[in-house]
Amino acid sequence: MNFNTIKVLICDDTAEYGVKVASELRKIGLYTYTRRRESDVIINSIAKDSPDVVVCDLTLKDTDAVTLMKKANNMAFTMPAFVIASEIDNSFIEKQVVENGASYFIIKPYEASELCSIVKSVVKRKPDFRCGDIEVVVTGIIQRFGIPAHIKGYHYLRTAILYAVEDNSILDSITKELYPAVARNYNTTPSRVERAIRHAIDTAWNRVDAKTISSFFGYSIDPYKNRPTNSEFIAFITDKLRLEMKFSRQ
Repeated sequence: MNFNTIKVLICDDTAEYGVKVASELRKIGLYTYTRRRESDVIINSIAKDSPDVVVCDLTLKDTDAVTLMKKANNMAFTMPAFVIASEIDNSFIEKQVVENGASYFIIKPYEASELCSIVKSVVKRKPDFRCGDIEVVVTGIIQRFGIPAHIKGYHYLRTAILYAVEDNSILDSITKELYPAVARNYNTTPSRVERAIRHAIDTAWNRVDAKTISSFFGYSIDPYKNRPTNSEFIAFITDKLRLEMKFSRQ
């Protein structure tokens, strides 16, 4: 397995669901394997196999997802990101799951491509600019700023940076082009995208240390004063990413 492969544990080994999902994710490029829907089996796999992301249903054979995450968190190993799937679309349940450690709450049924994107958005890794998967690199950068994966601004910001890396000219028209493009991707409005990204950056500025800010922005941003605007933040991260990726290829 090379350095940029994401390892995903699917907590279901049935042919009609777990094996099928795992097979589809492998085709997309993720290292995916399955285990039985039993807490001890899953905990043992997390300890032994060290998956980056665990995908499990809200309810398992002998427990529930919240209890499983608490048990995993109490063990002496690195905590993976958890994606919790449910057939019930309920905001209260989603809130409870996220507050107890889940990085994402997804409604079944879902497409493999959707799950793949979510997995890449929650994986807990430091940015490795040699990585061939730009989504993983961008995710690593955003996570360094301490923005929680469950807020909408996290995903909007991540998508905005990906768009800007792909087409740098879109930074010249944040309001007219970038926000609408992100909004279309999430079936929302440009104004909501703008507000959610602003909230995500505010969260980052309240959480992250001055050293991390300086490592990305240098002396152009004072970490002890007002945070950068949305456009400044996206532009700085995009430029940093482009330069680092360019040097990593040399």
